[in-house]
Amino acid sequence: MPINPQPYTEPLPKRRPEPSAETRRQPCAVSAAPGRTRAAEGPNPEAGFGETEADLFQRHASLLDPVLPLLGTQWQRARLSIGEYGAFENPPGCRPEDRLELDLRHGGCASLTLLGEARVALTYTSATLEPAHAALTAIASFGGGRKNAGGWPIARDPVSLALLTLAERIAGAEIPVLLEGPTGTGKEVLARFVHRRSRRAEGPFVAVNCAAMPETMLEGLLFGHRKGAFTGAGEAREGLFKAADGGTLLLDEIGELPLPLQAKLLRALQEGEVLPLGATTPIDVDVRVIAATNRQLISEVEAGRFREDLLYRLNVFPLEIAALRDRPADIAPLAFGMLLRHACRPAQTQKRGEGVEQPGPSWLSGQAIALLETHTWPGNVRELENVVRRAILLAGDEPRIGSEHIVFDQPVRSLAASAPTAPAPRGARAKASLSDIAFQSEAVAILAALETHEGHRARTARALGISERTLRYRLASMRESGLLDERPGQTGLTAGGEA
Repeated sequence: MPINPQPYTEPLPKRRPEPSAETRRQPCAVSAAPGRTRAAEGPNPEAGFGETEADLFQRHASLLDPVLPLLGTQWQRARLSIGEYGAFENPPGCRPEDRLELDLRHGGCASLTLLGEARVALTYTSATLEPAHAALTAIASFGGGRKNAGGWPIARDPVSLALLTLAERIAGAEIPVLLEGPTGTGKEVLARFVHRRSRRAEGPFVAVNCAAMPETMLEGLLFGHRKGAFTGAGEAREGLFKAADGGTLLLDEIGELPLPLQAKLLRALQEGEVLPLGATTPIDVDVRVIAATNRQLISEVEAGRFREDLLYRLNVFPLEIAALRDRPADIAPLAFGMLLRHACRPAQTQKRGEGVEQPGPSWLSGQAIALLETHTWPGNVRELENVVRRAILLAGDEPRIGSEHIVFDQPVRSLAASAPTAPAPRGARAKASLSDIAFQSEAVAILAALETHEGHRARTARALGISERTLRYRLASMRESGLLDERPGQTGLTAGGEA
């Protein structure tokens, strides 16, 4: 049943006749008037014959009214059909291919249950309304189990809702987008959202992590190569730019791209063509580039590690994703979304090998949600998913996840704990793990070398006996753990630049 969150003031018409064969072949409007008549089906004791969609919305107003106005019009409300106790009004020929059916049930034990590839049952009571609001927000973004369905961004915090509104407007324009934010905040999810809401939605979406690819092979992987272009090139490869032709290319961790490749990337963005290794003629490509980084690229430009002209080419419209601790209203919906993805299956459908898996928890208690919302989430959404999956395992056959099942990751290492001028007592040092001690000792050595060489990475790497790429990996780990401050005047990287 399509969603219409507007007040139901229209007169209620009589039962609509079944559409003709000609009508079935025509595209159907998804957002129909709220006064449609729905035949009563299923065991709903409150429903009567000839009841309307408005009756259903009024009966569940306490659940629907606070949530529906916040949902995206086209990508959430338009694909959401709401029914009750298994009864839906989706006449033949008017069922969108990507619809998601929400089966509402009031009373009993609050739960989420995935009934099929595109049907979710939400059972709630008056006492569980607040968690149910978060669960409904998560359901509206659920991609279902269909192939290539994927999930949509989950947002309830005003900061995230404003970001999605802006991203949807940007999606319609053929301009590069720069996504900035801490690691684990969902930059790839937002990039996929921009792609799916753009005119390139039917084209490919190719994501590549610039920090994960070998530096010596990066140029061939991005731009392609001809047969025999280098040792081991037994056949020609088209490259990721060509693979994304007609679609979107996400360059994640763009700050890790070596300077020589940044020049080739700049030409590809300006001219719309790439030159494969070993080729003499450029190849035209039609690609929208979305770049993502957890660094401040302006600081990288000042340090000589990123081209200023490339920054201006990418920074047509920057979008900054806030850390999870700065958007606390997103925590509960995200947790329910992860619960729906990793659990909430009926026992008879969860087969693994020859046995049958138990359904596991299908709800988050209020105490568990309150505990999640008090955490600072240094690992952001990625850490939240770890905690939820751990809680599902610890809950076992329990119907809901309680506060006793919430176990957070170990706290991040602090620079003060690793300072050599203030050694910890012998008993305290014995409690630290070997990996923590090794990490802290390595961080102290790297920071000391950086200070000695005035932040110059090339000289620092040579002094430490490691490659510049290995040094970048170590610095990234230190940056995520809060051991590295790149602000001017602080210990760490300065504007020393590359050799």
